[in-house]
Amino acid sequence: MNTTNLHQGQPLARAGQPLDQAQAALILLHGRGATAASILLLAEELYHPAYAYLAPQAAHNSWYPYTFLAPIPQNEPWLSAALQRVGQLVETIEAAGVPAERIVLGGFSQGACLASEFIARNARRYGGLIGFSGGLIGPLGMARAYAGSLDGTPVFLGCSDVDGHIPKARVEETAAVLEGLGAQVTMRLYLGMGHTINADEIEQARALLSAALPPE
Repeated sequence: MNTTNLHQGQPLARAGQPLDQAQAALILLHGRGATAASILLLAEELYHPAYAYLAPQAAHNSWYPYTFLAPIPQNEPWLSAALQRVGQLVETIEAAGVPAERIVLGGFSQGACLASEFIARNARRYGGLIGFSGGLIGPLGMARAYAGSLDGTPVFLGCSDVDGHIPKARVEETAAVLEGLGAQVTMRLYLGMGHTINADEIEQARALLSAALPPE
């Protein structure tokens, strides 16, 4: 199977400023079974007039076929193709004149897992990571050895403490790993919340987006 073609040719939903006029950009990654159009609705909640919002579509509405806790090889080659698609978007944004330190990656559920794994594997200073109900990819207890430094990248991780899809321990592990890579992590676990996004998470994300902009 040709990895490069798995998520290529899929729609890219956009909102906000055109890239060549934007001061910053937010890449939004949808969850399993969802769409680029649906995650782009978050742009309305996270709107800032200086931002371009980009939401890529996964083939068959899923970035990889099995749970994010499955052994990595089970989710290949789809996972590598998904990470490649995100990397291409980052390159496109940079080529339009928006530097990495003003590029924020965000997502919900499977999309949050993909965004978290991407910045861990491609560590440098980004505008930030917004992880709604997600965490790093791979089975519980697996050894992790990521290279590079996130160099102070701000990270927000929000999740229910009893999420049926995302174990609390994985959110905590993700926070620890990203801190170890040099990120500035804010983690919030919400008691008894469902697999959703709450108002406090939106406020945290808005603050992160504002902080990623250049000083006026």
